[in-house]
Amino acid sequence: MKLTLGTRGSALALTQSGTIAAALERAGHEVEFAIIKTAGDRSDAPAFGSIGAQGVFVREIEQALLAGEIDLAVHSFKDLPTRSPDGLAIGAVPAREDPADVLVAEPASLAAADGFLPLREGARVGTASARRQAWLRHLRPDLVVEPLRGNVPTRIRRLRERRLDAIVLASAGIRRLRAANGLEEELDGLAVLELDPGRFVPAPAQGALAVQCRRADEGVAAALAPLDDAATRAAVAAEREALARAEGGCDVAFGAYCRPIDGGFRLLVMLERAGRVLTTAAEGAAPDGLAAAAWARLDAEAR
Repeated sequence: MKLTLGTRGSALALTQSGTIAAALERAGHEVEFAIIKTAGDRSDAPAFGSIGAQGVFVREIEQALLAGEIDLAVHSFKDLPTRSPDGLAIGAVPAREDPADVLVAEPASLAAADGFLPLREGARVGTASARRQAWLRHLRPDLVVEPLRGNVPTRIRRLRERRLDAIVLASAGIRRLRAANGLEEELDGLAVLELDPGRFVPAPAQGALAVQCRRADEGVAAALAPLDDAATRAAVAAEREALARAEGGCDVAFGAYCRPIDGGFRLLVMLERAGRVLTTAAEGAAPDGLAAAAWARLDAEAR
């Protein structure tokens, strides 16, 4: 089958889409790329929440899919709104990459006083994410948090140009670009430290990809089915259900992380509300229902 795959044009987006294209080609399909620029790509707003409603990095790609201009689309799952447009479905959720965040820092800015966020007092840290900004301020009130947008290589370059002490990025993006031999020069001389997702709770679905197709296109759905990882899909569904209950977007500080434990799953959620950062967890034999349980505990804690 010949397939047209829609994707953003950043190095990370192309790397992610390339893994899906390679898997489809190994199965005997022919894949061509369609590069689509989104509102998020065109905006130079300093923070994600300033660009517009959730979905600014996917909307134009979804429109192309609905119009029949492409056959499938590959997204960073955390960029997708919690509800897809009518007519579209998530055809596959491949096995997840590391969901954690990482601290990329100038070695001279590191200090051993805090083993979790080992930065000198008053260090300048760049990130455009409302969630990362809130967690940094909560865990280290002494840090100076500054807005920083751009693709992964651009943010690493601006770490040096703006003389920041550190930036926070998704581990998955670092790992994927490193695997594609596309990031070593930018990271040369910098420290890369993973942040425990149990304390610095990641964005819902961080590290996961969503391969989207038209709901009625049975041929494409059948081609995508072997790429789906059931455990990843279930964990991400719990995280995104928690996000839907928070009614959050890019401007809401909210994290959710679902992982397997002995005998089941554990969903950890973290939320900033009225200046307070609240954290709770729920456990069960399956991810279903964990979001409701965790949200009920958050509501009780907020009172």
